[in-house]
Amino acid sequence: MPYDATKLKDWQIAELSEPKMPLPEEWQERMGLKKEEIIPYGRVGKLDFMKIMERLKGKRDGKYIEVTAITPTPLGEGKTTTTLGLIEGMGKRGLNVGGCVRQPSGGPSMNIKGTAAGGGNALLIPMTEFSLGLTGDINDIMNAHNLAMVALSARMQHERNYDDAQLSKIGLRRLDIDPTRVQMGWIMDFCAQTLRHIIIGMGDRMDGYMMQSRFDIAVSSELMAILAIARDLADLRERIGQITIAFDKKANPVTAHDLEVDGAMAAWMRNTINPTLCCSIEYQPVMVHAGPFANIAVGQSSIIGDRLGLKLFDYHVTESGFGADIGFEKFWNVKSRLSGLKPHVSVLVATIRALKMHGGGPRVVPGRPLPDEYTKENVTLLEQGMDNLLHHIQIIKASGIVPVVCINAFHTDTKKEIAVVKNTVEKAGARCALSEHWLKGGDGALELVDAVVDAAEEESKFEFLYPLGMKLRQRVEKIAKVVYGADGVSWTSEAEEKLKKLEADPKYSDYQTMMVKTHLSLSHNPDLKGVPKGWTLPVRDVLIFSGAKFLCPMTGTISLMPGTASDPAFRRIDVDVKTGKVMGLF
Repeated sequence: MPYDATKLKDWQIAELSEPKMPLPEEWQERMGLKKEEIIPYGRVGKLDFMKIMERLKGKRDGKYIEVTAITPTPLGEGKTTTTLGLIEGMGKRGLNVGGCVRQPSGGPSMNIKGTAAGGGNALLIPMTEFSLGLTGDINDIMNAHNLAMVALSARMQHERNYDDAQLSKIGLRRLDIDPTRVQMGWIMDFCAQTLRHIIIGMGDRMDGYMMQSRFDIAVSSELMAILAIARDLADLRERIGQITIAFDKKANPVTAHDLEVDGAMAAWMRNTINPTLCCSIEYQPVMVHAGPFANIAVGQSSIIGDRLGLKLFDYHVTESGFGADIGFEKFWNVKSRLSGLKPHVSVLVATIRALKMHGGGPRVVPGRPLPDEYTKENVTLLEQGMDNLLHHIQIIKASGIVPVVCINAFHTDTKKEIAVVKNTVEKAGARCALSEHWLKGGDGALELVDAVVDAAEEESKFEFLYPLGMKLRQRVEKIAKVVYGADGVSWTSEAEEKLKKLEADPKYSDYQTMMVKTHLSLSHNPDLKGVPKGWTLPVRDVLIFSGAKFLCPMTGTISLMPGTASDPAFRRIDVDVKTGKVMGLF
């Protein structure tokens, strides 16, 4: 240790590290857990959330550290890599540290972004299992979600085929569902653009109810949102019953409870409340809970995971998806409001590569070699791109936290380029640290660790961007102007009509605002880099998540089902038929 990350692939480093990975009984001793508090789950274990929280309910919480980033390139900024590197570095300093990261989706794992296990010498293990559905949580969510759609479509068929007396004999009342106002679609955990618009129920009367439908990616399901924000099993169970699956012909919501499917859905998800315990390749404990995609979902590791980590560790590190404009904004104004937990530090990850892109550098395309501008010194491009970093610093400062900027180092970064970033950040009144965790593991993250530990001792003045009593229109306007830098917001006629109804209905007054926006730009347009000026945020729809209690304004043309690229990762993934080992994951 550390391994030569310039020559070895991530899956090879993981393979070398995994033989020494602690087993569940070893974690029990290391973390001071009771035997009944860790549930064996193959080579790893699930932590019994309710038992541990009951035993430690009187213990003081540790320091709460959140990791976010600037607007990324399509290759990402390395938030999970930095999260793992920070945890490893704290371990090197002898600190009691752990964290919680998100379960990767099969969509990006088999597409262009990789496995979300970190990288190099800042890596989560067991990597192959983690990347291929280790926790089982996404599978349980898919089954529970699709069961709701089975219940809905079957009910519509039976109400069409039977009169009220026949329905009454089997204990059913007519729900009179409006086929044009079905809110949910089906889900699967791949990027399948061909399934964004489908017709179901083709055939005769026994083949279902014919109507338009769709597939979304699994982690955009409201059930994933509920898992991320639920405080315990009782909360999860109650929220599932409140999910609006459709509306009837009088515009009344039809819920999972109305369809009598909520109990079965909760049964599928009963084990999802227990985070899965993995570790870094330097063997610090890291929980895995909830899912990715802060552009179309919550994109946060769970409240349950954070509550647990703050009791188990002196320093607990959690991550938010994509840039601070969406991931941190949701952590700040939604997750923290619901959890009641206030962060001590926010780590803002930036790469010199991304800053050059924001300065006008050539397009970054996954699967293609990086242009020379990104691998050779180019101070001019870097300086021109610094506005994006400064904007993200101001987003975090608006919450009352002074961020620690982490320069996630590449071996091609030069001393002059690093100095430019550090000087700019320090002039903006924030701490800045270079971290070489990808190359050197925990030893490479010590400068970052010291900056974070120092910042954690400062008292923050954390406060929300808006009060919960503020109208939805005003909330969206404030997020657009303060966080994104927009001049204002425009609403399509359909979105405007829905907005007026939502604002007039008191039952939606305490719903959280969950923005849906591209992660590739501060604006709604992924092609606009840097800090766009003179633009208006277009809202085309508002989704209603009545179980999670979210109102989700949909901006731009973003879809809940991403597409698979022309050069996806699955082309390079295979299995060794002699050993059964998976090769090619990254």
